[in-house]
Amino acid sequence: MIPLDWKDRAAALLKAYEKEGLMIATAESCTGGLVAGLLTEIAGSSKVVERGFVTYSNEAKTELLGVPAELIAQHGAVSEPVARAMAEGALKHSKADVAVAITGIAGPTGGTATKPVGLVHFALAKKDDKIKVLMRHYGDIGRESVRRSAVSDALMLLEGAITLN
Repeated sequence: MIPLDWKDRAAALLKAYEKEGLMIATAESCTGGLVAGLLTEIAGSSKVVERGFVTYSNEAKTELLGVPAELIAQHGAVSEPVARAMAEGALKHSKADVAVAITGIAGPTGGTATKPVGLVHFALAKKDDKIKVLMRHYGDIGRESVRRSAVSDALMLLEGAITLN
């Protein structure tokens, strides 16, 4: 189910985070916990993976991560401000040092002219550091492909937050 090269990436990532004594939290919407699932596929991941939030609904984003309902109403759940708030909330509501957040439209429905299927926003929050954001327009490539692409980009953000040796 999980590509071998992703397992290798995840294992290297976990090793680097463990070496630095850092913990990870995930805040996932359109990926539905796939990033946390990938990381916890690796034996010993409990030394690094602090927790994962699957916040598929707007209410879950508000209740579990503290994303203001007004922010969602103003910008929509699939937006940079909401991704930022999700990452910040994951740090605040966990003991993690680094949090990655993902919110997007995997399809095949749910897209609009301004927020098409395949649009995904990411945020990476690290304690005592600026939040990094990423926006991807994968296009209407199919639900599974959008979600897989989002997992790969979330790994890239987590890799970029630490030196991999």
